Amino acid sequence: MKLHNNTIRGVHSALDAIFQQGQYADKVIERTLKSNPRWGARDRSFIAETTYEMVRWWRLINYLSPSDDYWDLFGTYWLMQGHELPNWEEFSKINPQKIKEKYEKLEDPAILESVPDWLYQLGKKELGAEWETELHSLNEEAEVVLRVNTLKTTRERLKAQLMEEGIRTYQIKGYPDALILEERQNVFRTAAFKAGLFEVQDASSQLVAAALAVEPGMRVIDACAGAGGKTLHLAALMDNKGKILSMDLEEWKLQQTKLRARRNGIDIIERKVIEGSKTIKRLKESADRLLLDVPCSGLGVLRRNPDTKWKLSPESIEKVEETQQEILQTYPSMLKKGGQMVYATCSILPSENENQVRKFLESEAGKDFELLEEHKVFAHQSGFDGFYIARLQKK
Repeated sequence: MKLHNNTIRGVHSALDAIFQQGQYADKVIERTLKSNPRWGARDRSFIAETTYEMVRWWRLINYLSPSDDYWDLFGTYWLMQGHELPNWEEFSKINPQKIKEKYEKLEDPAILESVPDWLYQLGKKELGAEWETELHSLNEEAEVVLRVNTLKTTRERLKAQLMEEGIRTYQIKGYPDALILEERQNVFRTAAFKAGLFEVQDASSQLVAAALAVEPGMRVIDACAGAGGKTLHLAALMDNKGKILSMDLEEWKLQQTKLRARRNGIDIIERKVIEGSKTIKRLKESADRLLLDVPCSGLGVLRRNPDTKWKLSPESIEKVEETQQEILQTYPSMLKKGGQMVYATCSILPSENENQVRKFLESEAGKDFELLEEHKVFAHQSGFDGFYIARLQKK
């Protein structure tokens, strides 16, 4: 593959924004691509994929590179991919043989898997031998998974329509609403997306709304809704009949839900900003179903968001665990007696998952609840994101 100076500089610019300015990779890449509309599809793909992969392997690249200069870092990454470097002045300090020898001598698993030491030790402490296998899977590139909007089409019809638009997909067993792209493409420009026939949503994430066992006509609260991906799935599972209260602390996130619902042909969603404990108290015992897709470390979605591992800290994980338990201690009061709720995270750590549920059940707030089932999803077993899903019932 031929390298071009201007696209490499685009990667440099993106990496600088991510690591020096602390910005989120997905937003940086989106802005970088918008900044130069003259880049063709191949250039845009190169910049996006190279940036993500360099972020993913940042520690290993830095260890092998002769310096922290961006040209040296890129050149090292390019060699790691099995390519040869062109005879450019910018790559003059790189000795491919030295990099190869340094890599072959490397034994530190935290550097080899490119994670901070503290995170490697935490994963090992919580997951034991399974951590290394899981971490290896979390360093693989995530597949693009679509969730069919069953209010407007079927999986078979969508598959055929996307084929007409030049996008090949395949189905997977156990995920009734999912289609996977055979190769990465920009699906947001398709007529099918603009018509609201699908959303992009990982297969593991699709299990969350399904676990809530909703039925048409129910009153459902999605209490940590964010931009509304699972809210939309719930609405489809309810045949757009009943009422869904989509709640979040941030109003701007709920605004995204409004726009997405309109495209999806959904009109049963009401948005509500959580302004404090009074908002929760006013909704006491009002919901048939309650979804708590709580804030978490995001360790289960490192394939999709590799910059997460460089933004996390032991303190941030401790803080998010406190938030999770605060939510469990207060939000379940919105559930009717006999109702069911799902507690979910996109984390693989027991301290954020089953330990939190046990702590809730042993507390005063959880004394009237019982655990019906729990599902731990690991990337190395499923091939998709890591998740935890627990379904509980209020007696």
